Amino acid sequence: MSDLVGKKAIVCGSTEGIGKATAKKLADKGASVILIARNEQKLINTLPELNKNFGQKHQYIVADFNFPYELQVRVEEFLSENENINILINNTGGPPGGSIHQAKTDEFIHAFNAHLICNHVLVKACLEGMKLSGYGRIINIISTSVKQPLPNLGVSNTVRGAVASWAKTMANELGKYGITVNNVLPGATATNRLESIINNKAQKLNISPKQATEEMLHEIPLQRFAKPEEIAAAVAFLASPDAAYINGINLPVDGGRTSCL
Repeated sequence: MSDLVGKKAIVCGSTEGIGKATAKKLADKGASVILIARNEQKLINTLPELNKNFGQKHQYIVADFNFPYELQVRVEEFLSENENINILINNTGGPPGGSIHQAKTDEFIHAFNAHLICNHVLVKACLEGMKLSGYGRIINIISTSVKQPLPNLGVSNTVRGAVASWAKTMANELGKYGITVNNVLPGATATNRLESIINNKAQKLNISPKQATEEMLHEIPLQRFAKPEEIAAAVAFLASPDAAYINGINLPVDGGRTSCL
């Protein structure tokens, strides 16, 4: 379905994993996609993979989410020379694992900047354009930890929860403009980050990565990890006109792993 033809979408963290799958899915639905990541060569390599069957013009912005002010400058500069953004996909790699009581203060500050502050910078930059265009979708790819904290991810649990509350507040404020704000909560997804989580778990428990993988799969009713494309499909739906009356929700895409409703 080409229901995003004529729409422009920013997709963060879009050179690998869920971000890349989302960029490709939005392009398949007709959107012109602006990729954001810190590695320019990976951005250049990703552009040709995006569908152009609907006459789209795909572009990219080089920015490091460790530096929110740099992100702000780069995005504002881009938007001053281009059309309004209709869809914003906030997506950033999660903080390193570890127990919360052993976390250093700087770890929280770093994660808060890379996630919540950068998300806010992007919303501020795109908001007026969404209002003017009459179409706005803000979608944050977070984690199921906003519903149920995950073991050994103390900093991540804390910051993801902050982003979810920020998004709900934003949804309440922007609804009157017809702009929706929603969160997608991926479960265990076959990405490089999952490999890191499995290896960390194996090391901590003194078991093999295979055993750690089996333990994680046992917690998932569907008995498998998600494909990045499956997360992207949920994001693309929330970005579509069909999702116009869905606002301020947390949508788990986790194979049923989260035990709460």
